[in-house]
Amino acid sequence: MPIAVFDAIRGNISSFLGGASVDLLPGNCEIPADENTIREIVSIEEQTYCFMARRGILSFTRSETAFCRELLAAFSGLYSGFQQEGFTAQFRTALLASIMDIAVARSLRSDHRKGFWPIQQLIQLMKNLSYQRYEGTPATSGFIVHRTTLPLLRKLVRERHHNLIPLQPHEDISPTFFHNPLPYRFVDGTNLFFVANIQMQVTGVLRTSPTVLHTDIERLTQREIFSVVRRAGRGAFAVTVNDASEIEVLISPARLLVLRKGAWAIFDPDIFRSFLAGSIDAEAIDELLWTVYALSKERHGTVILVYNQGARKLALLKKGSVGGDDPIGRLLTGRVKKRTISELKKAGILLRILSADGMTVFNKGGRLMETGFIFDTSHAREVVTGGGRTTAASAASYFGKVIKVSQDGPIELYQDGRRVYRFG
Repeated sequence: MPIAVFDAIRGNISSFLGGASVDLLPGNCEIPADENTIREIVSIEEQTYCFMARRGILSFTRSETAFCRELLAAFSGLYSGFQQEGFTAQFRTALLASIMDIAVARSLRSDHRKGFWPIQQLIQLMKNLSYQRYEGTPATSGFIVHRTTLPLLRKLVRERHHNLIPLQPHEDISPTFFHNPLPYRFVDGTNLFFVANIQMQVTGVLRTSPTVLHTDIERLTQREIFSVVRRAGRGAFAVTVNDASEIEVLISPARLLVLRKGAWAIFDPDIFRSFLAGSIDAEAIDELLWTVYALSKERHGTVILVYNQGARKLALLKKGSVGGDDPIGRLLTGRVKKRTISELKKAGILLRILSADGMTVFNKGGRLMETGFIFDTSHAREVVTGGGRTTAASAASYFGKVIKVSQDGPIELYQDGRRVYRFG
């Protein structure tokens, strides 16, 4: 019975783990765990079961493994509450609708002895807000949940040059919090955030400092709020509804839990670091991965090739250039070629380069080799056919690591002609 019910959420778990194969097996399976395998034992109704997740190339991160433990604890608890005969369909429906929310709320607790219900209430409030429109514009807002004392929080705010406007008396976060549109019309989750304690009481409003300058990528990926969360106590987090009506949960170290198209996903930098390790400069990896998330959030498609050979061999793979090879095109691309990812980001042109048509190619040092590059797919041994970006990404991945962002948001990683990971 638990295995049959597990089938209802198999797809959600696989999607959360980037397309990994997942299974629930009876007994204490003897398959050893390694970097590419998650193996967890769970007890359900005094019976032992083994949860298995397997990903062929990319190893699992600690965040993914920890989340799976919370998911299995939620599964066991829910299952035990539906033991009566005839409730199978109801249980599967409840499980499919709720278990990922429960696992997210459980994972955000710093003290596992305490309940997760207040956190779940906040997430549900933001889910409801994500459907809200005001005069045709999506509603946005944000909360920073701190786990430190108010004096230490005020000190942090002063050091970061932000402004904290206290609220007295504190206001409980309840299902009616946003019934008045003013809270989400004023507090946008970009420059203004509600500040709440772990009892889910709003203690004030934080306005980020206008003197702290950020690039467009740092703004889109909330780098300043990550800095606040990191120093606001162990287990602190922030939750926002963004312009795309997605829920983003910011946790420390810098990771995101994202509710997109009704499904939870994790944006874990360690996955991208593992994928790109040895292919490109380590500093460039961090610059690139957050840029990729910004493109995904803004719904700009792109294909990025980290090429593992020299410029002369790359020329043999070129079928053409987007916009041709006219003098103006050569002038513009000549100004950006050989510049590093960091230099392009600081200049404010990296997003524009990557969101343009064609493939963008970087070398191992993180320097731009080509932009608007049209890849000759006939050079690939085998190609996964699909849309133009999918075909190009599959073919190019025989010559280096490839990151593809679709226009509707998903991020995919390609290696040796096939997709090895998918986010969103």
